[in-house]
Amino acid sequence: MKRKKLAAGCISLATVFMLSACSGNGEEATPEETAENNTTSEKSTDHSGEHASMDHSGSGEVPEGLKEAENPKYEVGSKAIITHGHMEGMEGAEATIVGAYDTAVYTISYTPTTGGERVENHKWVVHQELADAGEEPFAEGDEVRVNASHMEGMEGATAEIDSVQEMTVYMVDFTTTDGEEVKNHMWVTENELSPAE
Repeated sequence: MKRKKLAAGCISLATVFMLSACSGNGEEATPEETAENNTTSEKSTDHSGEHASMDHSGSGEVPEGLKEAENPKYEVGSKAIITHGHMEGMEGAEATIVGAYDTAVYTISYTPTTGGERVENHKWVVHQELADAGEEPFAEGDEVRVNASHMEGMEGATAEIDSVQEMTVYMVDFTTTDGEEVKNHMWVTENELSPAE
């Protein structure tokens, strides 16, 4: 009789353990926790198409064939305020103009050669940073191969041209609003700058 009671007790105890393991901790997430989890998830993927993996500083070497602007609005050595930032801490920073060049400038979308999510509307790549660039600019929708390495997985990627403009682009030095010093950043377009006070 004792043996039957002991066996029944063990089975009951095992059943309780199994049920509690299947149900986790038995608590449902509150609406606040659910919202927080969703926000965290969104934040982790939010920069996939932006500049999260961008190498903010550059070597200062310009692509072959890129011509200096003859009469830029912002002269080399002058200061300007960045009014449109491509990355966190860039908008509102004071920039020193390091170089000014007249060229075709593109936004592109591509899948990184290192894998991961497709990058949409990356700003900016200049004409001379694309393989087989001739005299004439590429058109929207053209497929191109990228020779620039502004971001991890960009160089060698096949990209689609999203937009094209011919204008003056600038290489700039600046310090982000959170204190990161950036040297020879490529590129900022003329309409993304305003005169420094």
